[in-house]
Amino acid sequence: MTADVVFAIPKGRILDEALPILAEAGIIPSEDFHDKNSRALRFSTNNPNIDIIRVRAFDVATFVAHGAAQLGIVGSDVLEEFRYSEIYAPVDLDIGHCRLSVAAPADFAATDDPSEWSHVRIATKYPNFTRRHFESKGVQAECVKLNGAMEIAPALGLTRRIVDLVSTGGTLKANNLVEVDKLCDVTSRLIVNRAAFKTRPEILAIVERFREIMGGRASD
Repeated sequence: MTADVVFAIPKGRILDEALPILAEAGIIPSEDFHDKNSRALRFSTNNPNIDIIRVRAFDVATFVAHGAAQLGIVGSDVLEEFRYSEIYAPVDLDIGHCRLSVAAPADFAATDDPSEWSHVRIATKYPNFTRRHFESKGVQAECVKLNGAMEIAPALGLTRRIVDLVSTGGTLKANNLVEVDKLCDVTSRLIVNRAAFKTRPEILAIVERFREIMGGRASD
């Protein structure tokens, strides 16, 4: 029997920080969820009415927007890239802290003044957000879409600049890159399909539980 509610959570860095909040909300994945050898994508939880799917961060937003999942956890960077009208993001979970930044090789960046840019060529997996950001500054951004290995693009001559997530800056440093501009700060949000939120009381109840948890943490 399949559950009535599907909750999409991302693989990768956000997952470890999200699991304690899910547990506090009364949603605990089955033991096979933690099996590193498992190729499964859908898992039951301690609540027979809720299943979890574990997918790529960008796909969390897509599943929720199209109603295949009713709830999800995803970074605000993904929400900015897609801007799905079908998604409501009612709760900032205060996890997954990082920033979306422009970076360039250190020697090039030393004389690169962002205030003088009129046209930039940038490698990124955030082409929509990147274009909007630079258009708002009167800069034309030519975006080369990559899904990973962004930091190697300047060394191979694909682009001089990249836009990517930065946390500690260690990956940039290892590739002789430095930050030259910041698009935005990023945190992870609870997201919900708008139609489900309006029509299904059990979805509203889950959202309210997350609001209570984050409100309690803020007052501590």
